[in-house]
Amino acid sequence: MIPSLLLIPAVGGVLAYFVRRAGPRRALLVLAAVAHAGMTAATWRVEPAPAWGGWLELDALGRMFLTITSALFLAAALYGVAYLREEGHGERRDVEEGFLFDNAPEATFTACLLLFLAAMTLVTVSQGFGLLWVAVEATTLASAPLIYFHRHHRSLEATWKYLLICSVGIALALLGNFFLAVAASGHGGASVRLVLPDLIARAPGLRIVWLKAAFLLFLVGYGTKMGLAPLHTWLPDAHSEAPSVVSALLSGALLNCALLGIVRVQQVCAAAGQAAFGQGLLVGFGLLSMAVAAVFILGQADYKRMLAYSSVEHMGILTLGIGLGGGGTFGGMLHAVNHSFTKAMMFLVAGNILTRYRSKSTEEVRGVLRALPASGMLWAIGLFAITGSPPFGPFLSELTILKAALDQGRAGVAIAYLILLAVIFVGMATAILGMAQGVPRDARMTARAREPLLRVVPAAALAAVVLLLGVYIPPAVRTALEDAARALG
Repeated sequence: MIPSLLLIPAVGGVLAYFVRRAGPRRALLVLAAVAHAGMTAATWRVEPAPAWGGWLELDALGRMFLTITSALFLAAALYGVAYLREEGHGERRDVEEGFLFDNAPEATFTACLLLFLAAMTLVTVSQGFGLLWVAVEATTLASAPLIYFHRHHRSLEATWKYLLICSVGIALALLGNFFLAVAASGHGGASVRLVLPDLIARAPGLRIVWLKAAFLLFLVGYGTKMGLAPLHTWLPDAHSEAPSVVSALLSGALLNCALLGIVRVQQVCAAAGQAAFGQGLLVGFGLLSMAVAAVFILGQADYKRMLAYSSVEHMGILTLGIGLGGGGTFGGMLHAVNHSFTKAMMFLVAGNILTRYRSKSTEEVRGVLRALPASGMLWAIGLFAITGSPPFGPFLSELTILKAALDQGRAGVAIAYLILLAVIFVGMATAILGMAQGVPRDARMTARAREPLLRVVPAAALAAVVLLLGVYIPPAVRTALEDAARALG
C-alpha cells in the first residue's frame, strides 16, 4: 500500500507532463488527488505493512501528516481546475501577481503539483533519516517551478530566494545526518542504522554530545524550511508570489513536512533521555517566531504576505506546544491540523479576491462582502479562525497549549504567548475587516461577481472542518492525535 501512495502522484505527474490537452490533464490531476485521498483513508482501516526493509513505514505521526497533506491536495486540485480554466486561456492579461500568457506551461505546473504531492508523501512515510532528507529536498525541487509559474520578475526573485535559503538549510540538515551517524556509531562499537525504530530501540547507547549537535543542526536546517524565525526570510516572498493554490499547499502541507523532520529527531532525543534539551530550544524558537510574525503583521499592506507571516506565527505556536510537552504536545498536534486547514482555506479565498480586484494591497481592496459575497464571508470566517477565536478549531488547540504552560508553572511563557496572540489579532483584524467591509473604490466592483463553485466549495469545506474541530473532535481523530502526541513521549 505504501508504494501505491507514492506511485499514484508520481506516475500521474509524469503523465501530466506529456498530456497536451487541458481537459484530460486537469481530469488527471483530480483523479490522482481522489485516488491518493482514498488510499490514505484506507490506511486508517488497514495498517499498511512496512516496505523497503523498514525504511518506509506509516506510524501515527506519519499517518496524521499524510492525511492532512492528502486532504489539502484534494481541495487544491478541485480549486486548481477552476483556477487553470479561468486563467489558462485567452489573450495576455493581468492575473494575480503578474502576467500569464496563453501559452503558459500548464503541463509543467500540473506535473509539478503531482510530483510535489509524491515528495510530501515520501516525507510522511520515511523512517530512515537519510531518505527523509532526500524527500524534503525533493519537495523543494518540485515546488520551485510552481512558485515561478507567472514568469514575473518578482516570482523569479521569490523562487531564487526559496531555493538558495532552503538549500542552505537542507545542507545543515545533511550535516545533522552525519552527526547522528557518529552518535549512533558508539553503540557497543557497532553502528546503528539511521532508521527511526532502530535508533529509538538503542537510544540509551547513543553518544549524547553528538546527538545534541545533530539535533541543533536538524532544528536549524529543517527549521529553515519550516519557516521558524529568524530562518523564515524565504517564506513571505514565496507565499506571496506563488499562485494562491500553491500558497495553500506550501503553508498548509509543506511546512508540516519540515516540522516532521524536527519531530523525528526529537523522538530519538526523548528515547535517549534528552527530551528536555530539545524542548527548551523548541520553546525559545516558538516564542521568537511568534514575536517576529507579530512585528511584521502589524501594518502589513499586502494581504498575502500577511498570511505568510501568519504561517510563521503558527509554526511558532506548533513548536511551542511540542516544546512544552505533556498536554502541550497534544495541543501542538491538534494545532497542526487546525492551522493547515484554516490557512489553506484563507489562501484559496485570497486567490478569489486577487482575481477579482487585481491587487494584493489591503488599502485598495474594499467591500469584498459586496463584490464577492461567498468569498467575503469565508474571508471574515478565516480571520476569526486563524486568530484563535471560538468556536473554531485553532481556539481549542491554542487554549490547550496555554493550559499546558500554566499547568507547568511557566507563567512567563504563558503571558508572552497571550500578548503575542493579542497583538497579531489586532493586526490581522484591522486589515481583513477593512477589506471585507465598506464599498469598493472602483464602481465596477460594486456589482456582485459570479463565483464558480470550484473556487468556493473547496474553501467552504475546509472552513466546515475547522468549525467542526472547534466544537467536537471525533473519537477517531482524538485517538489519532493522542497516538501522535504519545510518539513524542
